[in-house]
Order: sequence, then structure tokens, then C-alpha cells
Amino acid sequence: MEGREGGEEEGLGDQFERLPDEVLLDVFGRIGDVKALGRCALVSRRFHALVPLVDSVFVRVDCVISDDPAPSSARSRISHALCSAASPIQALGQILSPAAATVSRRSAAAPPSTPAPAAADISHHSPSEVLRSFKELRRLHIELPTGELGIEDGVLLKWKADFGSTLGSCVILGASSVSSKPPPPPAAPPPTAADSSAASPDSSREPDELGNIPESLYTNGGLKLRVVWTISSLIAASARHYLLQPIIADHSTLERLDLTDADGQGVLTMDKKQLQELRVRPVSASGNSHRTLMPALSMRLWYAPHVELPGGQLLKGATLVAIRPSEDVLREGGGIEVAGPTGASWILDAFEEPYRTAAQDMMRCY
Repeated sequence: MEGREGGEEEGLGDQFERLPDEVLLDVFGRIGDVKALGRCALVSRRFHALVPLVDSVFVRVDCVISDDPAPSSARSRISHALCSAASPIQALGQILSPAAATVSRRSAAAPPSTPAPAAADISHHSPSEVLRSFKELRRLHIELPTGELGIEDGVLLKWKADFGSTLGSCVILGASSVSSKPPPPPAAPPPTAADSSAASPDSSREPDELGNIPESLYTNGGLKLRVVWTISSLIAASARHYLLQPIIADHSTLERLDLTDADGQGVLTMDKKQLQELRVRPVSASGNSHRTLMPALSMRLWYAPHVELPGGQLLKGATLVAIRPSEDVLREGGGIEVAGPTGASWILDAFEEPYRTAAQDMMRCY
């Protein structure tokens, strides 16, 4: 019986070894996570040889640098929003640096006599170092632990930017608060004939007055805060882009790159054409700031005091900003929201539901 059981186990092992490389690579590609793939590479020599051939990888950056508590005053909030972008970006810079340490807090605190942990157990890796072993990388997704912008609880701020050698476009959606929709007021009695004339709209009002931005945008520092949102989002996007250069240079096969954060605050994307553009025309740095130099930009702003989301949530002080290089806008014509044959879809495609619907409603009604 023992011999039979041993033979069955050996047979099962042989069956596993008979799986073709293509099947194993498909499985590894579905795993995607670079740490899990690192553990797979330790299983056998065959796995160790196949893992570097995976063409789609996900890297979760797990190093967090805490920010100071957000100040309460309006001036301090603006200063905090502009400066707090540095902390997660500094963390990313340290992690993307080839000289970055690859030890975890746990291993760093261990006494010198403690043996070094295995590669699969290290919690902080340098993506530049880890990804260098992947020879056929085509799709890469890196996720930061947090967004760069320190915002108060209840405030909504999302952005998406695409880059080649410099900014291609950026879309920002913000709101001063997100809340549940209040219950509808009780139905009012129908107006009498005497009241109907008073309730009718003023037909003598000028059409352009109806399209004016509401006065609420200019009160309590509302406009200034939205300027801060816009500038801070552009700073965060340009810093992310600048720090991706080593990875792009190391992987000539790369066709898609996404850099997101676990908070869902910002998304930076680069497609195959944009990656190739960056390889041909290297990034121009903005002074000594470790950010990509921005071109002259044109932007358009939509504002709505209230926008109802599918599902019953309500955005208060909703703001949508679309940004493109001025040179592209002048060359293509049609306004900033029109980007060649794709029209205005690039603005809506920046967000998933329910925020896509919010952006669509704002563009249509305001």
C-alpha cells in the first residue's frame, strides 16, 4: 500500500510537470501581484525561470509616510494641500530609487544576529529592482498606499492625467462635501390663477445670465480652494510621472502603465504611444523639484451647487476641471473639451460610476 501511495503521489507530480509553459504563464499572469509572483519563483527552478516572462504585473507600494493633521484655517488648508503632496511622493521616490533599501520595518528593527529574511517575506521592495527581472513586461500597474493630497473628511477630490513626455490631459472632479440626499419636502398645493403669473420665469432675463457661475462659488474662499485643488492635482501628477522614468527606461516592451493609489484619489496613465514618445523625448524637469515640466495649459471649469449621484448621494459645491496643453487646443480647435476625433469622451472616461454620470450632468447643464 505504501508503495502504491508513493506511486500515486509521484504520478500526480508528473501530471503537474506536464502542464505546458503557456498554461503556467497564463496562471502567473492572472496572479499579477509582484510579491505573490516572487513567492511562486521560489517553488521550483522551472517556476523561477518562467516568472520573469510574465507580461502583466501589479505592484502595491506598502510604505506609508504619515502626514501632519490637516489644519483648520482656510489659509492653513491651502498651504497644507500644496505641501502635503510631498510625503507620499517622497515615499514613492525612495521606493523607486535603485538605491532604496529593500528591508521591512520588522527586519530593520531586528538585531544584527538575526538572519536576513527571504525575498518573498520582505515587505518593502524597490519596484525598479524587482521589476528589472521581468523581461517581457507589457502592462504594469503600481498602486500607492494613499493619495498625495491631504483633504478633509467628507471632501471629494479625484483626478486623472495622461502623459507622454509631458502632460497630455488632466481631468479633476471635486466637491466640498458628499452627503445623502435629504427627503423631498411635502408636496405644495397647486398655484391659483393669481399666483401663476408670479411663479412664471422672467422671460425678459438675458440668456447669458442663466449660464453665469453661481455666486456661491466666490464666497467663503470657494474659488480659491478650487484653484488649490487644480494646482495640487497637477503637482501630484507631474511628480508621479517624473519618478516613473527609471522603470520606463528599463522596459522597452512596456505598452501600458497605470499609477494609482489605494484611496482612489489620482490616476496617471500612459499608453503604448505615450511610452514611446517618452523614450524618444526624455522628460524635462521643472527646476530642481523632481517634477515633469508642464507646458502652457488651457482649462475649462464647470461648477454646480448640487449634483445628485445615482444611488441618492449628493455632491455639494461640485467642480469639474478639464485641462489640456494650449498648443493642442489651438491646433485642433473646437474648444478645450474637444480632443480630436474622441470629442469630449476623454473627460467622461476619466471617472467610473457614479462620478462619470456627475461629470456628464455638469457638462450638459452648466
